[in-house]
Amino acid sequence: MLTPGSVSLAEWRNIYDGGAVALDPACAARIDEGAAAVERIVARGEPVYGINTGFGKLASVRIADADLATLQRNIVLSHAAGVGDPMPAPVARLMMALKLASLAQGASGVRPATTDLLAAMIECDLVPVIPAQGSVGASGDLAPLAHLAATMIGVGEIWVSGERRPAAAALEGAGLTPLALGPKEGLALLNGTQFSCAYALAGLFEAERLLQAALVTGALSTEAARGSDTPFDPRIHALRRQRGQIEVAAALRTLVAGSAIRESHRDGDTRVQDPYCLRCQPQVMGAVLDLLRQAAATLADEANGVSDNPLIFADTDEALSGGNFHAEPVAFAADMIALALCEIGSIAERRIAMLVDPALSGLPAFLTPAPGLNSGFMIPQVTAAALVSENKQRAYPASVDSIPTSANQEDHVSMAAHGARRLVAMAENLANVLGIELLAAAQGCDFLNPLTSSEPLERARAAVRKAVPKLQDDRYFHPDMLAATRLVASGALASAAGVALPEVAA
Repeated sequence: MLTPGSVSLAEWRNIYDGGAVALDPACAARIDEGAAAVERIVARGEPVYGINTGFGKLASVRIADADLATLQRNIVLSHAAGVGDPMPAPVARLMMALKLASLAQGASGVRPATTDLLAAMIECDLVPVIPAQGSVGASGDLAPLAHLAATMIGVGEIWVSGERRPAAAALEGAGLTPLALGPKEGLALLNGTQFSCAYALAGLFEAERLLQAALVTGALSTEAARGSDTPFDPRIHALRRQRGQIEVAAALRTLVAGSAIRESHRDGDTRVQDPYCLRCQPQVMGAVLDLLRQAAATLADEANGVSDNPLIFADTDEALSGGNFHAEPVAFAADMIALALCEIGSIAERRIAMLVDPALSGLPAFLTPAPGLNSGFMIPQVTAAALVSENKQRAYPASVDSIPTSANQEDHVSMAAHGARRLVAMAENLANVLGIELLAAAQGCDFLNPLTSSEPLERARAAVRKAVPKLQDDRYFHPDMLAATRLVASGALASAAGVALPEVAA
């Protein structure tokens, strides 16, 4: 049940993963009140922004009552000016649910028919085809949300069972009627931060899955390199007092507990300290966990808020014009998620590089039984390095940028849209890096047979070996990498380990 104002991140994640959306019936009264207030405001005949005036720089232009419906239709059509590839359908569907939750709080002044149509489109899996470029994250995510609104009036395209169909035909096929917009409704549909917020939430959910997978691959790499578990000792982390660090260290201890590999070199190990990529996992991954939780808190509030303008207050019949559409909170959250994704990959790539270097790992060069004749993991490490560097370039904060728009009426913008939009691609890069680490760590542990790791890591290793056999001689590597990446990105690897791992968006 979608209860606007109190939807948990776990519920948003369920929607992102394809779960059902059912609006709380208790919203009906608030929606009715907001729509009735708009009617009373129109009847007063006073100029009110977004209801009977032009928009943005044209706010001083008064619109006659006879033209109010045309005004709302025009703003949708004129603002549907996005470009680029379509949004991924799961993100677009999440955006629709976010918009529904915002409108259903009654502060946007839309009629029940509007929320009913949006809810029906979600239920029928009619996902608009929305070009992903064109928002600067201020005055709302105008262009992408206008493309959503356009499909509701029968214009544009909708995904139907994976095929692009004209919006009017898609609605008709589902027994739905295109909307005739009332006063304020066009602006209410395309004003807000739901595009940026949907992408940021998608990035957050992917980052959580990948953080958990990285704890498993990092622990397995520690085993392959015969690293020490002393850096995971709880006494070390209690003195630091960082919550994420304490939790990550505890997870790593659980993952490696009972390892015969560790016991085999506990006495007589000549290495005093492991490289940072092994030893400092609690510090780095703990900081990542804390950062993601900060971003999650911001996005939880944003997802439950109303970012329309003007806002309708039915108790006083007022339409108050403000700036809730400015997506600065989302921009900051997206930047934090980008930094987290970047750092998870950066330290993971260093572990891969350590494992393929015999001087550091003590394992055969490039993790192949016959170095020279075979190249083994030489180029997968290069691929990981390329992906990590690409993510570094993408991690530059979007929120520090701004460019004036709309004839300087919108003179400071958040850039939240592309700050959030990059996260899905960054997560895909990271999943590939962790997939490579998973293969390298499993291969490294294979060289230590018959010694075994802990029960959780042996379960994870078995999942890898079920999908990808041990590398003996060089073979076509690409399918192996794809299989390992699927284990990482799907959450199957973390599930296989069978232990509780830190959560970000519970």
